[in-house]
Amino acid sequence: MNPTPSALADWRERATAFEQSLNAVVLGQAHPVRSLLISLFARGHVLLEGDVGVGKTTLLRAAARALGGAYQRVEGTVDLMPSDLIYHTWIDDAGQMRIDPGPLLSQGDALSVFFFNEINRARPQVHSLLLRAMAERSVTAFNREYYFPHFILFADRNRVEKEETFELPGAARDRFFMEVLVKSPDDDEIRKQLMFDTRFQDTDKLIESVPAAILPYDQLNDVAASIQKHVQASPALQNYALALWQATAKPQDVGVQLSGIDVGSLVLAGASPRGMGMLMRGARVVAWLAGRDYLMPEDIREVFYDIIAHRVFLQPVHELHRDVIAPALMEAVLAQVAAP
Repeated sequence: MNPTPSALADWRERATAFEQSLNAVVLGQAHPVRSLLISLFARGHVLLEGDVGVGKTTLLRAAARALGGAYQRVEGTVDLMPSDLIYHTWIDDAGQMRIDPGPLLSQGDALSVFFFNEINRARPQVHSLLLRAMAERSVTAFNREYYFPHFILFADRNRVEKEETFELPGAARDRFFMEVLVKSPDDDEIRKQLMFDTRFQDTDKLIESVPAAILPYDQLNDVAASIQKHVQASPALQNYALALWQATAKPQDVGVQLSGIDVGSLVLAGASPRGMGMLMRGARVVAWLAGRDYLMPEDIREVFYDIIAHRVFLQPVHELHRDVIAPALMEAVLAQVAAP
C-alpha cells in the first residue's frame, strides 16, 4: 500500500534523522551524505569515489546500519570471479564437499545493501554479473531465478592507485544512479576533531553508535513510488529540463565556453533518456525533502552533477582530463541554460 501524504511527512522526519545520524559519524561530508539519502529514496545505486582514507567505507557502512535489512560486503580483488558472489565450496569434517550460497544469495529477498569495496579492483566478468543484479534486482543461479526486491548496491573506488584495476566502462557506470566524490574536509576544526577525538579512531564503535533501521528497508520501494507521484512538474520546469538535456549533447548551442577547449568537438554523447529520467527522480526527492509537492529549478540543479556528469561521454582525447573538464562543463551548462 502506498503511503498517504501524512505518512510521507512522517517519512520526511525519518529521512532527516537518517541524515543527521550519518553527519554525526562522518564529519565534513554533508554533500555525500545528502546525495546518499536522495539515492535511497530514488531507489538508485551509488558509487563513491575519492582518495584513500577520506571516509567512503565508513559512510557506506553507517548508511547500511541506518537502513536496516540484510547486509553483505565484498572486497574487490584481481582474482575475484563471478562465481565467488554466487556460491562458495568447503570441505566438512567428513571430507565431503559442501556448497553454500555466496554473499549475493545468502540473504535471499531480505538483502538490503550489497557493499562492494574497491569495485574497480574486480574483473569485468564480475562487473557484468553486477550489471544484471543492478538493472533487474535478480540473478540466475542453480537453474532458478533469485530476486532481491530491496537490493541497493553501494560501491566505492579510490582515485589514487591504478595498478591492477579494471575501470568501469560507460555502460556499467550508467547503472549507478549517482557518482559522488568524497573529499578530505577543508575545515580546520573538523580536521582537528578527526585527528584528536578518539571516537573517530575506532570505526566499528563509531558505526555501532548509529541508530539501527531508521529507514525500514522493506517499505522504501512503496515510499519512493509515492514520492514520484506526489511531486509534479510545471510545463515551464519541463521545458527547462529539456533544455538542459539538449545542452549536455551540444553545449556549444547554448554558448558554453571552456578555456583552451573547442566545445563543439568536446562531447561524444550527451545524457541518455534513462539518465534524464534518473535526474527527474532525484529532483523530485529533493523537492519532497524540502516539503514541496512541485519541482523548482534548484531541485534539478542540486543533483545535476552527481547524476548527469558520468553519463556525458567526452571525445577520447578529452577523457584523460575528465576530472577537470566534467565539473567545468556541468557548471557552465547550468549557468548558460536560463531557469524559469
